[in-house]
Amino acid sequence: MAVASAVACEPIDGMNSASVALTTDRTGTGALEGKGVDVRWLNCTAEVEGVGATPSSPSPSASARQVAQVDCRGRTVGGKDITLAGKVTKEVNGLCVRGDLTGRVGDRTVLQADGLGDCDAAPSTGGATPPTKGGGGGNGGGGGARPTVTVTVTVIEYPGGK
Repeated sequence: MAVASAVACEPIDGMNSASVALTTDRTGTGALEGKGVDVRWLNCTAEVEGVGATPSSPSPSASARQVAQVDCRGRTVGGKDITLAGKVTKEVNGLCVRGDLTGRVGDRTVLQADGLGDCDAAPSTGGATPPTKGGGGGNGGGGGARPTVTVTVTVIEYPGGK
């Protein structure tokens, strides 16, 4: 089960840093595992550019192009460092992120993507989307226990700008 925590209010009609971080964590883990990386854990943070810049600035419109800077750090089962970082320009219902993301294990690039997840999937009507299990893995086709992923996002608003 994944948990996200956000401090501060963000616009409802724009991207939300907690949602971007959580969705990138889920879809990034799946994409890395699809490339043969045994992910032990991955923790993502995101900062939506322009959110909280000034108290009097209006909420961004749905047509405004927001960009979130995403930074994920983790470790493989074998103890190698994992990074997944870049810009996200779109997040859809916990199912996908679009943008420019690069995943590395140690000093080797294993993933270069303009999207992670399935943006064409129909959104769930039951609230939060549970994390999906990866492929069969080595435990007989799934169903085995997986480590819990925790995502913590702290958003700091600065009065009068950054």
